[in-house]
Amino acid sequence: MAPRTPLLAMIDTKGWIFLGVLLAVCLIVPLFNLAVPPGSPLHVPTYVVSLLGKYLCYALLALSLDLVWGYGGILSLGHGAFFGLGGYAMGMYLMRQIGPRGVYGHPVLPDFMVFLNYKELPWYWLGFDFFPFAALMVLLVPGLLGFLFGWLAFRSRVTGVYLSIITQAMTYALMLAFFRNDMGLGGNNGLTDFKDILDFNVQAQGVRVTLFVLTAVALALGYLIARFMTVSAYGKILVAIRDAEPRTRFLGYRPHHYKALAFTVSAMMAGVAGALYVPQVGIINPSEFTPTNSIEAVIWVAVGGRGTLVGAALGAVLINYAKTLLTGAMPEAWLFALGALFVLVTLFLPQGIVGTLIARLGDRKARIAARLPPEPDIPPRLLEEGRGS
Repeated sequence: MAPRTPLLAMIDTKGWIFLGVLLAVCLIVPLFNLAVPPGSPLHVPTYVVSLLGKYLCYALLALSLDLVWGYGGILSLGHGAFFGLGGYAMGMYLMRQIGPRGVYGHPVLPDFMVFLNYKELPWYWLGFDFFPFAALMVLLVPGLLGFLFGWLAFRSRVTGVYLSIITQAMTYALMLAFFRNDMGLGGNNGLTDFKDILDFNVQAQGVRVTLFVLTAVALALGYLIARFMTVSAYGKILVAIRDAEPRTRFLGYRPHHYKALAFTVSAMMAGVAGALYVPQVGIINPSEFTPTNSIEAVIWVAVGGRGTLVGAALGAVLINYAKTLLTGAMPEAWLFALGALFVLVTLFLPQGIVGTLIARLGDRKARIAARLPPEPDIPPRLLEEGRGS
């Protein structure tokens, strides 16, 4: 049996750079927010900390999508569903923490339930006043949906554009369901007006910084999990399924097992991203399930570099930063700019930013190696004589 490769040995150069940048961000941003006075030009305002945390949540979502699309060939247009489900699980916990401090002062029912004349808390809200239960639901609900959907779809050998359409239909159906008031999840307004998280004021400066750091740590852990899966023997089989699924099946493997596992892990990672997103943004509503959000995530991965993991996270941060700038200056032009960016990247950078850089560095190393003089072909007998002398 071949020895197992340690996880640290599986991380390549770009991975170490990515983790190093995350570590630096975890140190610099809190330091410049908490230790530097507000009047200083080096001070990072608290709202910027929350904005950066939101970018990192999107980076984790893009990373989860790259795991299934870049390595499994599964183009999901419904990952916003898993993101939204994780966000709603966290939002339900935060709503239960409000207690009698709501507008209507009810000790158990959230304000929107009092407004809609609910007499008692629905059964699926029970347990969400307990943080470990809510954290479990953040993983379990998206993971269970991802497993059931993936198992049925992959076992039926649904692939390509048909699978993409089904995933988009799934998130659209969830959006319509969550818009209904009788779902007991806030309807069109969603869940908001959060007060506390683990008995700490969710609006406090220290809590905002802590959430930012936790998001960066979750992104790093997500990268390590995805890297371990893709570099291991499982990942090689997953890539083989992506490139030649009928041939892989002919060799005796069951592709739907491997694809369902990747899809489930990816859904759970997206759920964690949604759960970290909600307390930093302050609201979760059905708009998170809109198909356009899932399509945007695909663009993040394509721009950053499909099949690189690091590129997916980079693309999410860069595009959302550009979105923040453009929606403030020219809000009506953002969708046109996003569409133009996707077309340009597809035409001129089909491998994405990171993928193109890796390819060019590889070509450069190959050219340098080609210029080196060939090693002399010295017979072993002469080498032995040279060592003896």
